[in-house]
Amino acid sequence: MGALIKFIAAAIWICVVTIGAVVYSFQTSGANAEAKGPALFGGLDYVKTDVISVPILRNSRIDGYFLARLVYVVDPAKLKLLTVPVEAILVDEVYSYLYSNPQLDFSANETLDLELFRAGIRDAINARVQEALIDDILVEQIDFLSKDDIRDNSVRRRTKAIEAENKAAGLPAPAH
Repeated sequence: MGALIKFIAAAIWICVVTIGAVVYSFQTSGANAEAKGPALFGGLDYVKTDVISVPILRNSRIDGYFLARLVYVVDPAKLKLLTVPVEAILVDEVYSYLYSNPQLDFSANETLDLELFRAGIRDAINARVQEALIDDILVEQIDFLSKDDIRDNSVRRRTKAIEAENKAAGLPAPAH
């Protein structure tokens, strides 16, 4: 019987120590998280834009189109305070950024400094709303289509449509 009491006391002791360790680990991990701030955007919302299409003007003519799909990381509490839809501000700032930076010449330059682009838009939005609304900007898609690219795509679509109509009508395919 004495051995049984020792066994029960040891089991109770093990349970108490285990519960104490778990409680201590949760308390210290919560304190560390508060001290460090949210983990990689923890507690923030992601606002995904539709495709933003900005015509690029050179010498009073459209040179092509800048296409972008971006994801904005925002604090949901600050987002609720806005009276203007955040998407309208975001699209306007992309337009403003591209038109106010004439050094961005997509027709002559194949590359875009993404860090500079993302930081420029983020800083412009935060300055405009006078609050650190945007925490980060993630790029989902960025493209530049020149007028020639658009024209070529249009011709290809028309050619495929004509070929499909001819095939359905039983006519031979045109020679290329």
